[in-house]
Order: sequence, then C-alpha cells, then structure tokens
Amino acid sequence: MMKVKDVMTKSLATLTPEDTVERAAQLMREHNIGSLPVCDGDKVIGIITDRDITLRSTAEGENSQRQTVRDIMSSNPVIVSPEIEAREAARIMSERQIRRLPVVEDNSLVGILSLGDLSVEPNLSNKAGETLTEISEPSTPHI
Repeated sequence: MMKVKDVMTKSLATLTPEDTVERAAQLMREHNIGSLPVCDGDKVIGIITDRDITLRSTAEGENSQRQTVRDIMSSNPVIVSPEIEAREAARIMSERQIRRLPVVEDNSLVGILSLGDLSVEPNLSNKAGETLTEISEPSTPHI
C-alpha cells in the first residue's frame, strides 16, 4: 500500500501569519502553486489559497502590501499524517474539496500532498482523476 510519505512533496514554501498578502501572492507565483501552509515555527496554523487572496483581500479592496496572511487565511486546516494510505488522503481531499493537504508529523510540517503527487503514481492516478473531477464540479452561480 502506498503511503502519503511515499508520494508527498517534501520541499516546501511556507508563510508566517505576519507575512503580507502580497508576499503570499509572490510565493504562489514563484512556485506556481495555488495554496501555502501558514506556520508558527513548524506548526501548521492555517492555509491560504489564491482564492482567499481574491475573495477576502482583493475583492474587499484591501491593501495587499499591508494586510497580513493571518487576516485572510483559513485556520485549522485539514492535515494528514505521512503514515496514512495515499488512497485515504485522496478520499479526504475529495470529500473536503481540497487540492493540497499539509502533511504533519509530531506537530511539525513535513510535506504537502497535492493531486499532482497522486497522479504520478500509476496505481493512484485513476483515484487522482476521480478526486479532481469531484473537486472541480461546477457550482451554479447565483446570478
């Protein structure tokens, strides 16, 4: 059985709660990713997504050079252990509609699991495809 630790990404970009929203956007652009864990030391205390920046900062007319990540991050994000099965992590991602999961061991961030990590494993790629399909279900706009 494939475990999360076998497929997760170990090189990580992270933010502190005091970092600016502008810094978050710059890191996302630099690493070509849509979300970043927010850490206090090694402990994950939140996650910020490009969607958070758009809806909770830009759309509100906030100044991204002054506003901090703490103001718009989602606190207590869903996290997983490196020891759980990758299939189980894919199920959690599908259920919770999330594309990236912080991987935490002994209260410390040790990796990130993304749909891309799941899709490179031949025996998980089908699961990643199903998960992406479920996450990407269109919502009906309220117009």
